[in-house]
Amino acid sequence: MKKKDTLRDSLKYYFGFDTFKGDQEAIIRNLMSMHDTFVLMPTGGGKSLCYQLPALLMEGTAIVISPLIALMKNQVDAIKHISDDDNVAHFINSSLNKASITAVKADIKAGRTKLLYVAPESLTKPEYVEFLKTIKISFYAIDEAHCISEWGHDFRPEYRRIRPIINEIGNAPVIALTATATDKVRIDIKKNLNILDAKEFKSSFNRPNLYYEVRPKTKDVDKDIIKYIKTHAHQSGIIYCLSRKKVEELAEVLKTNDIKAAAYHAGMDSAVRTATQDDFIMERIDVIVATIAFGMGIDKPDVRFVIHYDIPKSLEGYYQETGRAGRDGGEGRCIAFYSHRDLQKLEKFMEGKPIAEQDIGRQLLKETANYCESSVCRRKLLLHYFGEEYKPSNCENCDNCLHPKTPVDATNELQLVLKTIQATKENFKAEYITDILLGNSTDMIEAHKHHLLPTFGAGANHPAAFWNATLSQAMIEGYIHKDVDNYGLLKLNPAGKRYIKSPVEFTIVEDVSFNDDNYPDESAATGALDETLHSMLIDLRRQLSIKYDVPPYIIFQDPSINAMTTFYPITLEELQNIPGVGAGKAKRYGQQFVDLIRKHCEENHIERPVDMRVRTVANKSLTKISIIQSIDRGVILDDIAMAKGLDFDELLSEMESIVYSGTKLNIDYFIDEEIDEDKVEEIYDYFRGSDTDDLDTAMRNLSDDISEEEVRLVRIKFISELAN
Repeated sequence: MKKKDTLRDSLKYYFGFDTFKGDQEAIIRNLMSMHDTFVLMPTGGGKSLCYQLPALLMEGTAIVISPLIALMKNQVDAIKHISDDDNVAHFINSSLNKASITAVKADIKAGRTKLLYVAPESLTKPEYVEFLKTIKISFYAIDEAHCISEWGHDFRPEYRRIRPIINEIGNAPVIALTATATDKVRIDIKKNLNILDAKEFKSSFNRPNLYYEVRPKTKDVDKDIIKYIKTHAHQSGIIYCLSRKKVEELAEVLKTNDIKAAAYHAGMDSAVRTATQDDFIMERIDVIVATIAFGMGIDKPDVRFVIHYDIPKSLEGYYQETGRAGRDGGEGRCIAFYSHRDLQKLEKFMEGKPIAEQDIGRQLLKETANYCESSVCRRKLLLHYFGEEYKPSNCENCDNCLHPKTPVDATNELQLVLKTIQATKENFKAEYITDILLGNSTDMIEAHKHHLLPTFGAGANHPAAFWNATLSQAMIEGYIHKDVDNYGLLKLNPAGKRYIKSPVEFTIVEDVSFNDDNYPDESAATGALDETLHSMLIDLRRQLSIKYDVPPYIIFQDPSINAMTTFYPITLEELQNIPGVGAGKAKRYGQQFVDLIRKHCEENHIERPVDMRVRTVANKSLTKISIIQSIDRGVILDDIAMAKGLDFDELLSEMESIVYSGTKLNIDYFIDEEIDEDKVEEIYDYFRGSDTDDLDTAMRNLSDDISEEEVRLVRIKFISELAN
């Protein structure tokens, strides 16, 4: 491969780009100057180029340590296809046989291989250590570096052994890269790798090409998702669900409705997961349905939508998952379906964990709920969570900014909030402050004598949602902050203290009501300027991907195809002016594309969203029969749930389906043991006199000490005895 005179020439030659993105150039120059480097860059920011380009230019072989075998293979394939040398990049991991490893070692010894990807487990094997001692190493790149830290969200013990192994193999500059890290994690990474003096590069977390939207989660959520996918045909997308059971059910529903989809979760056989991932990357399927908890490690740049069927446990998790969309810089739509019931389900999962862990988990859930319910710019909220200020008042690429609510003056109300925080010595969380303002006399408030404060009940003329919005926007404006290390206690900032004495105008937008189903029509998908040519180029790309057994985006990414339909390049030289098309790609794939474009130009003298019936998957009748038989034998419901691999909430849903379909269930043996007789009588009498069996309506009309689970159990008894 011929090197170019300058770094930007090399970027253009190898990767087809005219300019670097963000801090990429500074990071590369720092590394090529033989300095240790720490990179905190969000998903889609271009981390991999920060070590791929210098590896191609520097003497020796770069060792890239990566935790995901699938990601290694994808990156090696991508490097090979920007080059005219198939030996330029290799990987060594447990998926290779002895003959393949021998061939890889020969290429490295001959100096042909510039990047060697290894799993941390492989790096520690004595035979590899001895081999790597014999070669010239340009630098070490530690990808997904947060895996080093026990405070990180993906801790891998093998990562803690990387520095001793580097010392044994031979010193060279180290570049550590991660997409997300708190200060605690960042310091832990640098300390463990012994790169405390490394120069740090922290990129903005803003992804301007991503559109954020939250929709109410109704009974028609499956239909909403199918309609969205049908009106964005042939686009790649990921749907995240809370449970493996829901993943499998939704994938079946999508397939039944002629959508190329597959399930993907940690409980599946590894060979099935690998095959599914390959099918997704090669575009044999369009949609992956996955569990929220499972990190897929898919390096696929042209994911066009990420849908959250259930809300994630934290905003950091949400940001990571939505970050898989639009990594090529093209459009990425991030849609979350939200309901209060999901929150309750997630809180229930925390039961049994240590109290401190439960408290932190609830704080994280509260942040996610605030994001979902807020009318403030979604982008502003997300960036604020990561400690970054977003100054524009309207991002023009989220549902709240495209459909803004009317602002309300809250100058006096903010004063009330700040005075209450001050009067309570900055020792309480948001919910406590809201209770004081609403005049809710709880045991804790009375114990602290806070019911005697002048602000107690002073905000009773506004609903809780108003005060939630005021607190949220006061944080964004910098008047208050949450002390994360002290369980989210609210603290006054200097600006907040000044505001108490000298208030200025302060407006809020009240939080979203999730009874509103008026959302913009998604049917108008953006198309290329020349749709006929676009379709032809996509077909050609697919044919070549099959021929070369590589993902379509390896050949040309979507933005490059779109640009071809605008500029009509008809020579290989012109093709290299298209973003993302370097010399290697033009030489390897370009001729067929320019020939097709030329023919199209000569021949043409250059120049339905419908509502649908959703087909449902047949009920798993065997599961229902087994539940009926177990209840007939008087088996405790918790044991039935465990035996069927269901959580208790899912078992109740199955039982509700059984009784609503007309079959009787006698669960008196369980109710008599678990629920007070007075509660059973109150719930039963409520349903007898109510004109609706709606759960939320029931919860509003029953005593506060009655749980949703109790209501559902007695409702099953009621339907079984009276309706059936």
